[in-house]
Formats: sequence, C-alpha cells, structure tokens
Amino acid sequence: MANTYTQFYVHLVFSPNNRQALIQRSWKDKLEKYITGIVQKNGHKMLAVSCMPDHVHIFIGYNVNQLIPDLVEHIKTSTNAWIKDENLSKFKFAWQRGYGAFSHSRSQLDTVVQYILNQEEHHRKRSFREEYLEILRKNDVKFQDEYLFEFFDNGSEWE
Repeated sequence: MANTYTQFYVHLVFSPNNRQALIQRSWKDKLEKYITGIVQKNGHKMLAVSCMPDHVHIFIGYNVNQLIPDLVEHIKTSTNAWIKDENLSKFKFAWQRGYGAFSHSRSQLDTVVQYILNQEEHHRKRSFREEYLEILRKNDVKFQDEYLFEFFDNGSEWE
C-alpha cells in the first residue's frame, strides 16, 4: 500500500513442553541460527535471540504482513521438526502451548537486545518464573496463574 509505513518491535518468549530444560548448550547456537533463518525468511528482522535450557527469547523488527501467532507457530513447528530430524535431544522434544509477545519502542532497542543477549548472566540471579512474571507486570498484562507456563525450579541451568 502506498504511503504506508510501520515500525514495530516485538519480544517473543516461549518454552519447551512442561518447561523442561531440554535445550542443550552443545546445540543452542545452532538452534538460534535456525530460528534466525525462519524469522528472516518470513520478512522480519532478527535483533536478538537467546536460547536457555528451558526457554527462548526472540526480539524482532516485526513485519506486519504476518500475524504474530502464525510466526510463532511456524517457529515452533519448524524448530521442533528440525530438532527431531537432527536427533539433538535424547528426550521427546516439543514446545509448550502459548507464548508471550511484548511490544517495545525504538528507544528501548539497545536495552532489550542487551537484556536478551545477557540471559545466562541474568538467570544466575533469578528464575525464568520470576523473570516472566516481571515482564508481565511491567507490561501491565493481566493474567491468571492457571494459564501461565508450567514452571519448575532449577530449569534454567545448563547441564
């Protein structure tokens, strides 16, 4: 459409089924690259991605021509099949239903990128549950506990 301009930045968060710590350090970089390829092939700009054992953060320059639920579903189904095809997990791997999607302004880009890239350091001090609840509260998202991710203690540690 002529004379139509958009600029959106979206932070996505999701986790393996039952919030299991299934993402291994030995293949996390490959997974991050694979996710980047999916994001870029769908017309979005990857700004930052970080995989922890029990969750993933993705920060993108969002292309409004694709719905966020469709993008997340594509990332999840493609990576799930890839993890299985590559035989990367010795356990049954699947993504948990649901995700978080949070918008950010251009002035927050550097802060959010650094936050995502420093996940390992960040999770030495706090759990994914604490982190996720804080994100929900900071974004004034009303939630019900029974619809949150399943959280387990010590899920953010690398084996």
